[in-house]
Amino acid sequence: MLDVAGHAPLRAPARAALLEALDQGWADPRRLFAEGRRARLLLDGAREALAASLGARPDEVDLLPTHTLALHGAVRSVARGRRRAGTDVVVSAVERAAVHHAAAFVATRDGGRVRTVAVDEFGRVDPAELVAAAGPGTALAVLQHANGEVGTRQPVDDVHAALRAAGVPLLVDVGASAGHVDVGRAGDVMVADAGDWGGPPLGVVVTRTGVRRSPDWPEDDDRWSPGGVHVPVALAAAVALQEAVARRDAADAHRRALVDVVRRRVAAEVPDVQVVGDPVDRLPHVVTFSCLYVDGEAIVDRLDRVGFGVGSGSACTSSTLEPSHVLAAMGVLTQGNVRLSLHPDVDAADVHRFCDELPRAVADVRAALGA
Repeated sequence: MLDVAGHAPLRAPARAALLEALDQGWADPRRLFAEGRRARLLLDGAREALAASLGARPDEVDLLPTHTLALHGAVRSVARGRRRAGTDVVVSAVERAAVHHAAAFVATRDGGRVRTVAVDEFGRVDPAELVAAAGPGTALAVLQHANGEVGTRQPVDDVHAALRAAGVPLLVDVGASAGHVDVGRAGDVMVADAGDWGGPPLGVVVTRTGVRRSPDWPEDDDRWSPGGVHVPVALAAAVALQEAVARRDAADAHRRALVDVVRRRVAAEVPDVQVVGDPVDRLPHVVTFSCLYVDGEAIVDRLDRVGFGVGSGSACTSSTLEPSHVLAAMGVLTQGNVRLSLHPDVDAADVHRFCDELPRAVADVRAALGA
């Protein structure tokens, strides 16, 4: 498996924590009997561990069942909390589909508009352009820490500093970055994805003190995550992130070197191919390339038959295999897109074997299509 974006295999320590917590933390953490109090202690411990790993305070951390729900809820609640200041939402053209959908929802609800900022050929925004777009009437701006499809990192710190001076909050999607690189204190609101760092599905929202949020959903005991989250899942997510952070430097070196191999060999050995994304300032584990005269679904199927699970189409809507909105925004080739997102323990031999097999696979698909 060479594409584990958003749904990585559960890390061994996280699996052990999950199984233990199924026995010890099964109860409702809101109950006052002994089992409920024990579950509450485990949930509080998970929140504290997540906060420590993400550079936050425990009271700044909210947990939701999925990353998509976390993104939707964060965009909606910050925009509603800021509706007196403005109703527009600024996003980059390469944000996840969930962000674009949430921004469109907010604009329709509040009578504002979505201001979309273009990117360069690497998929990176110009900080000055994004800040200029966040003028009067802006409720919030959203910018990913790095793109999970092409790996390019964004100038988050520069954008955040400028927006802070302008009084506009910045929501940063660290779903593709957390656990893989140091995200620092990114933005005013930060949304992370436990499934991407080797935990079970869980969305994590960090809201810095001073940011105004207002929910637009029915009242619940858990204001930000109605119904709460499953305690064993939260604990496993926290353990997985601790493990990812502890091994981050070694995993970076291992995977960065293999991505360099893929980028170099694909460009040299496959005719009519374009390797995309920043070759240097990028995530260590993500690489994408596009092959002319090749259908994305066909190349995914051909590679799967020889033992390689890869992605294609838009990373956030991969089940549709539609042309990637990220690649389209970059102005690069969208046809025959192949995406790799490498697991920390990926076998180097598997990556080299993939590079050996790829030219034949592309040639076979082109021949079948008469290209």
